[in-house]
Amino acid sequence: MKMLVCVSKTPETTTKIQLTADNSDLDRSGVNYIMNPYDEWYALVRALELKEASGGTVTIINVGPAENDAVIRKGLAIGADDAIRVNAEGGGSLYIAKQIAAQAAGYDLILFGKETIDYNGSEVGAMVAELLDMAYVGEASHLEMNGTTATVTRDIEGGVEVVEVSTPFALSAAKGMAEQRIPNMRGIMMAKRKPLNVIDPVEATATTSISSYELPPAKSAVKLVDPEDMTELVRLLHEEAKVI
Repeated sequence: MKMLVCVSKTPETTTKIQLTADNSDLDRSGVNYIMNPYDEWYALVRALELKEASGGTVTIINVGPAENDAVIRKGLAIGADDAIRVNAEGGGSLYIAKQIAAQAAGYDLILFGKETIDYNGSEVGAMVAELLDMAYVGEASHLEMNGTTATVTRDIEGGVEVVEVSTPFALSAAKGMAEQRIPNMRGIMMAKRKPLNVIDPVEATATTSISSYELPPAKSAVKLVDPEDMTELVRLLHEEAKVI
């Protein structure tokens, strides 16, 4: 089975977000970037588990500039066979989806993380599936393959949903799909020799752009109330407390 895993580069989870002076972009100075955890821990690792169980190949694809290569190489170190980087940047979800779809012909399974931890859009996977006219299962927590038929479990409110789908199809992976893997020294050394193919983007019009960013308002200070002063507590709850 041929599997394609789509990965994004995101700021490390502990990054303190700062904006440029004109609020037109994130201040990227000093930011440490990682592979999006949903892509790495769940989508990529589950693809590798399927390959180990039944054979096949795992290819990573990323849409981005040359500085993304370090993130891609980590995926190769974890166990992917090869990688594709579409040499493009920006353009929004649909633009990225079109770039991925242009390279996705012939794959039996296309995996995404359920969302990126920076923008939380959860859009690209469904867009790619639509562009390729294939089935899509979002936010899956479990995946088993039996030949060309997949049994997929999704967590829903109050229970779980189990669906069957035949290849080819696309899937976004959520928590529970797999467990994180740490690349070992052998994998890191082998990653240097695995092919990372850089290709030019296909012609596609960017349909969205970011006009500005805005940080959320600062949180107010904690107010301590004497446990015996119930009048003040009730007043604060009525006048100052906010329901979120």
